[in-house]
Amino acid sequence: MVMSERFPAESAEYRRARNRLLQAEVKLRRQIEVVAAQRRELPLGGAVRTDYEFEAAGPREGETRRIRLSELFAPGQRTLFLYNFMFPESVDSMTPCPTCTSIIDAVDGAARHVTQRTSLAVVAKAPIATFREHARRRGWQHARLLSSAHNDFNRDYLAEGQDGQQFPLAHVFVKRGKKIHHSWSSELWFAKPDRGQDMRHVDLMWPMWSIFDCTPEGRGKDWGPRLEY
Repeated sequence: MVMSERFPAESAEYRRARNRLLQAEVKLRRQIEVVAAQRRELPLGGAVRTDYEFEAAGPREGETRRIRLSELFAPGQRTLFLYNFMFPESVDSMTPCPTCTSIIDAVDGAARHVTQRTSLAVVAKAPIATFREHARRRGWQHARLLSSAHNDFNRDYLAEGQDGQQFPLAHVFVKRGKKIHHSWSSELWFAKPDRGQDMRHVDLMWPMWSIFDCTPEGRGKDWGPRLEY
């Protein structure tokens, strides 16, 4: 693969190196599709054992209501993408996770597009009123926010440790007839990362890092998103 066009004032050395990179980018694009196809071809995972009941915000300020997992599927849709948000960030704090916050900062803006094709929800262990207050401070308006404070969903789907520590996992569930099945989760969280990297298990929904990957500085080794700047 050779790029026929040229950018202003680029050297021959730059173009040769860029063309080599372009070949690698084409291979990466193909590999991304290979992996996506493997996800799509997965057999059905385990049937959900119970129709988990979550807490959601009610129609009026300060009100709450209960909503079941089966009700998270929008009419005509058979797929649900669900993200486990670390709130509290640790067993010793009621602080929302800055990295999860950064993810939903981006996802909230995309939610109106995503929900045209698949149902979407974000689940935290914090009470719904606390989660909604965090959303208000961040300016989130579109992502459906839920609390799992009164059910075992996080524990059952490996987003909560024995000590109550929360983990950031993404899941896909599918509805087949009257049953709901687990389809996929971001299991890279449990795979030992390569040296100098973190798990990168939810980079697929976190565009910030892809932007950094295009820059000479890259991701860096010590930087991470914060709640305040």
